[in-house]
Amino acid sequence: MPRTAVVTGAASGIGAALCRQLAERGDRVIGVDLAGSDVSADLSTPEGRTAAIDEVIRLAEGVVDAVVTCAGTSVPGTAMVTVNFFGTTVFVEGLRDLLARSGTPRVVLVGSIASTQPVDDAVVEACLAGDETAALAAAQRVIDAGHAYQLYPSSKAAISQWARRTAVSPGWAEAGISVNVVAPGIVLTPMSAGLFDDPEMKRVMDEAVPMPLHGYAEAADVARVIAFLAAADTTHVTGQVIFVDGGAETTLRPPAHF
Repeated sequence: MPRTAVVTGAASGIGAALCRQLAERGDRVIGVDLAGSDVSADLSTPEGRTAAIDEVIRLAEGVVDAVVTCAGTSVPGTAMVTVNFFGTTVFVEGLRDLLARSGTPRVVLVGSIASTQPVDDAVVEACLAGDETAALAAAQRVIDAGHAYQLYPSSKAAISQWARRTAVSPGWAEAGISVNVVAPGIVLTPMSAGLFDDPEMKRVMDEAVPMPLHGYAEAADVARVIAFLAAADTTHVTGQVIFVDGGAETTLRPPAHF
């Protein structure tokens, strides 16, 4: 029987590359995106998440073997909270029962090297508390203070902390469900394409995310690591944040941090 994998953000970038790789190895893929995929839904809203979960449940016919959340936004604004965090965690939690019916259930969340940057603690704490109203209020305060750039690392740091906490929480590890994060460095995707057109922005990116090994990544490079973590025979890895960043995290943090 082919494994059933659900991929959000499936229509472009890392998600599209992953869908191709999973299909090539024989998995059945259910893609979720705003448009152009098997399930069209807006994960930035509670209603959109519920609709997406319900449609995946219908299409999956009882069992989901892997959930990968590639959907996200880097555009400064409250969507960094609603999509990047709640569009990930609520969606995964909504499919937990179907994952538990699989003999080899896997969850892989897409984080970011940005999670190593300064964050807004109030945003992170509200996200981890599952309080979307408080998280949005905290995010708006950050925007009003002129620090909207902090929302992306905050949302991605919250994802990594949620994964590490959830991986060993009741209902997950004992059900055989692994939960891991893949944190890319700079990836050549449609979401990042415009940044490279601005020489000053490119200089800032290169300073913030130095990638001494092979430079910028292609979407397929990141997708291969996700596919490994989503595979049936990757059995004892959980609660991990794996940086696919050409050495950026190792460059930015001291060797004692591991």
